[in-house]
Amino acid sequence: MLVLNRFTVPPETQDAFREQAHAALAALARTSGYLSGRLARALEDPAGWTLVTEWESVGAYRRALGSFDVKVHATPLLARSLDEPSAFETLASAAPGSDVVITASDRAAEPWR
Repeated sequence: MLVLNRFTVPPETQDAFREQAHAALAALARTSGYLSGRLARALEDPAGWTLVTEWESVGAYRRALGSFDVKVHATPLLARSLDEPSAFETLASAAPGSDVVITASDRAAEPWR
């Protein structure tokens, strides 16, 4: 599972944002089910930032959000993210030099199909 939180950060607040994001990433990394994470800034617009984390499952991510450390260090940052979908299930992946691996959805069948 992939979680992508995007932020618009004015230049004068980027140092404080970066410190808050580092603390949030560290708190998330200490939870069970966390696979990886990174903080990135847009090359085309320095005010555009993203925090990307990967998780074993939706349940692992939801349990992580309930931990005290995450509530203290990550929730305030995540509350600043843009109001848009942020959690995505992986439906296909490929490692370098390998074939695409297709994964079935964990979600119930979509009613609109």
